[in-house]
Amino acid sequence: MNSNEIISSGLLELYATGLASAEEAMQVQQWVGQYTEVADELAQIETCMEAYSQSQSIQPDASVKEKIFAKINQLESAKIIPLNSGEESSNVIGISSFWKKMAAAVVLLLIGSVAVNVSLYNNNKNVVSQLVNIQQALAGLQEKNNDMAADMKVVQSKYSLPVSLAGLEAAPDAAAKIFWMKNTTGEVYIDASNLPDAPVDKQYQLWAFVDGKPVDAGLIISTEKGSKYRIQKMKTFGRAEAFAVSLEDKKEKPSVVPEGPVYVMGKM
Repeated sequence: MNSNEIISSGLLELYATGLASAEEAMQVQQWVGQYTEVADELAQIETCMEAYSQSQSIQPDASVKEKIFAKINQLESAKIIPLNSGEESSNVIGISSFWKKMAAAVVLLLIGSVAVNVSLYNNNKNVVSQLVNIQQALAGLQEKNNDMAADMKVVQSKYSLPVSLAGLEAAPDAAAKIFWMKNTTGEVYIDASNLPDAPVDKQYQLWAFVDGKPVDAGLIISTEKGSKYRIQKMKTFGRAEAFAVSLEDKKEKPSVVPEGPVYVMGKM
């Protein structure tokens, strides 16, 4: 048998998996010493098998291999009892080289199948998790985009009359802006993003001055400063001379008149 026939015989793969018989293993070792190309081929097979094994994060239990070898050994030592004789036959029938090669191939396929399935399962879990995160991020961006679109619609309306509210003595650096739909619906919107963060026990309240008297225009929903650009719709007024924002104590019903310090104010 020449080196090419040895390499194509499958005995090298059988030897590398540990399933070759003692006689076959001895023969392979002789060939390795005799043919350089056979030695190189065997080394390449063992390297590939080792690399493949190390690349998989999940290894089958060692008992699986032991059970397979035990079963093969049982089959090798099995005796055939002729059906037409009452006596046991003393002839031992060994497993052919073909079936040994098949067993080696089955072992490799089993290991590979388990490893590939586990790898695909883990990869699929990672992909699903990443997809969920991306969908949540897109949903958040879409919500912010919708809020911004609604805010810009108010700001850019040709009927919107902007009124700047400047900081007073209680908060000189504070500021706010009113958008009043004066010639249409009389709706009032406020951009309170430049007001200081309200304490947990306080809340901002908007006032419209009508005939010189403050009228409740609604409570301002406070959010963390800078968390998002937000314009809030307040109560509707057909006419007003000025608007102001005061800081009130939190209670069940809004104040009827300003009781806390007025932070910002602006005249029409």
